[in-house]
Amino acid sequence: MMISWPKLIILLVIAVLVLGTDRLRSLGSDLGAAIKGFKKEMNEGDKKTPLIDNKDASNNNEHD
Repeated sequence: MMISWPKLIILLVIAVLVLGTDRLRSLGSDLGAAIKGFKKEMNEGDKKTPLIDNKDASNNNEHD
């Protein structure tokens, strides 16, 4: 079930009346910063994490 444009506009107007524009603006910027940070860490995490083969792991356990 899709939300139509008039319903979406009414919902936005109610949110502005309840929360205020300043609070919505800060909420939006905080959410955007969180998403940006999450994406950055996901991309950097892939580059930093070394891949370990099962053969390497089993060989390391035999030497202990």
